[in-house]
Amino acid sequence: MTGLLIQSLGLSHFRSHKRARLALDGRPLAIHGPNGAGKTNILEAVSMLSPGRGMRRASVEDLSRRPEALGWKITAALTSLGRAHEVETLSENAAPRQVRIDGKAAPQIALGRIARILWLIPSMDRLWIEGAEGRRRFLDRATLSFEPGHAEAVLAYEKAMRDRNRLLKDQVNDAHWYRALEAQMAEAGAKIHRNRAQSLGRLAQAQDQAETAFPIAKLTLTHPDPTVEAPDDPDALQAALAAGRTRDMAAGRTLAGPHRADLEAEFAAKGVAARDCSTGEQKALLVSLVLANGRALAEDFGASPILLLDEVAAHLDTHRRAALYDEICALGTQAFLTGTGPELFSDLGARAQWMSVYEHDQTSHIELQDPA
Repeated sequence: MTGLLIQSLGLSHFRSHKRARLALDGRPLAIHGPNGAGKTNILEAVSMLSPGRGMRRASVEDLSRRPEALGWKITAALTSLGRAHEVETLSENAAPRQVRIDGKAAPQIALGRIARILWLIPSMDRLWIEGAEGRRRFLDRATLSFEPGHAEAVLAYEKAMRDRNRLLKDQVNDAHWYRALEAQMAEAGAKIHRNRAQSLGRLAQAQDQAETAFPIAKLTLTHPDPTVEAPDDPDALQAALAAGRTRDMAAGRTLAGPHRADLEAEFAAKGVAARDCSTGEQKALLVSLVLANGRALAEDFGASPILLLDEVAAHLDTHRRAALYDEICALGTQAFLTGTGPELFSDLGARAQWMSVYEHDQTSHIELQDPA
């Protein structure tokens, strides 16, 4: 199987990095250094090689190095399924992000067609105990990795919903306007649900087929509104939206649809809801899902995705940490891992490239190291 590989990565005025150029060979990259040195910023730069706002969902202004605030640029030489690509994404003076692939302007969705990138970051550690929005975002990122067109359905749905919510807040009663917007929401919303359901099926299959040190997470997609009897049917969703106009007008917002869905998880072997598991178990469930996503993509896309694992060793015991590194290497994925000290990656040894990051004069500096 031909792989997916970033061979070189360039950062210019991105976050704490003034200029950086990394030559990579496809092995996992163990990045260590003190807090605040700029390790996570490297992973965030890689995440910008995928559609969307990156792993921290930052604005283009926040990504620009201070105090210059001139804008930023990320470049990458990438090999995908046997083809070489030159990728560039940038923002100048807080202008909207631009993407160029092989020297030509391209929409962000085109990034998802040549590269699949998954991430696990510390803010996701509370995924199972906080609000549903984060869980929907987690599921949509997994879904987007399988189906890049999912982003278009989400954008179409959200745009139509914003317009409908505006009518609701203004107490507009024109049924013709509502019908037009609800038809758009229903078509996109049904597609969103189908994509999500297919994604859950692929994750479940990938977990069941693997022997792993990480627990299987049983996932369920739920909807709080019983009036939506068939969320994958545009006609049923449109009927539910029409029936809910009076209630929605009182609330000033749309109360039914895929934007209200939730992702529930259970530690399958114990029959315990993820929200009731220990911190370590919750982390292990997340790792299990990211690895399952990677295995499924290796089959569907034809190449293992790039993994971004920020401070991944946190809340993992020594056994599971070593098992994670073994599974990453077995998957053959290019993984970027961060941690505060090199001892966290000792089980990787020569299987990884090693990099030290430190801060000097408010600028991040990078040194490639010998693992010995």
